[in-house]
Amino acid sequence: MTTSRRRPRVREETLRRREEILKAAMATFGSKGYHNGPLAEIAEQVDMTHAGILHHFGSKDHLLLEVLRYRDESDVAGLDGQHIPGGIDMFRHLVRTAFLNAQRAGIVQTYAVLSAESVTDDHPARAFFEGRYRTLRSEAVEAFEALCAERGVAVPASVRHASASILAVMDGLQVQWLLDPTQVDLGEASQFAIEAIVAAVLDPRPSPLGLDGTGDGEQPVARDGVVPAEAAGQPVGAVGA
Repeated sequence: MTTSRRRPRVREETLRRREEILKAAMATFGSKGYHNGPLAEIAEQVDMTHAGILHHFGSKDHLLLEVLRYRDESDVAGLDGQHIPGGIDMFRHLVRTAFLNAQRAGIVQTYAVLSAESVTDDHPARAFFEGRYRTLRSEAVEAFEALCAERGVAVPASVRHASASILAVMDGLQVQWLLDPTQVDLGEASQFAIEAIVAAVLDPRPSPLGLDGTGDGEQPVARDGVVPAEAAGQPVGAVGA
């Protein structure tokens, strides 16, 4: 009887300690990156030993993946079924998330640093981010298709670009905001961009810049898989924003 009474308390204590470690790891990885963020520093924040951290998570790689999952779960914790909604509600959710992120710089910083690091060779989070973006792009395409069907609009071929662009804009604005929050309003700028992209899908119009895919209405000629900067309407040496 005594053992059965203690089990719930032991389980609760374990979950609490794991969450403390995840929050500490998020702070360390966010400020120093994965490779430069030592487990010893994380352990010190939660008054544990290096071995204690490994007892809970097994390895630094596994701790990193748990941090990323923890971050994602916090985004959908208040949603029905803990899942991003579809249709127009998905885009509304993304806007609300941007405004929420403006109040939690630590989580945003962790995501920005780790997602950027993940493009390097053999990074333990690369597969996670590849899968995450693949899933989010797919969900955005489905949301656009549902929204177009609801509005009686033919689904344009541009929905794939629109889906990738929304994610890129949100992530890019987060970086700008982290660097200078006094000049970038994360919520307002994200809402502006998302509304503009959704509007472009629902009501496609000729480019106000007079562009047709490449800037002059003609396809550039690729050499060894690389589009020349001149052919793409970009001065040699220019860097894309």
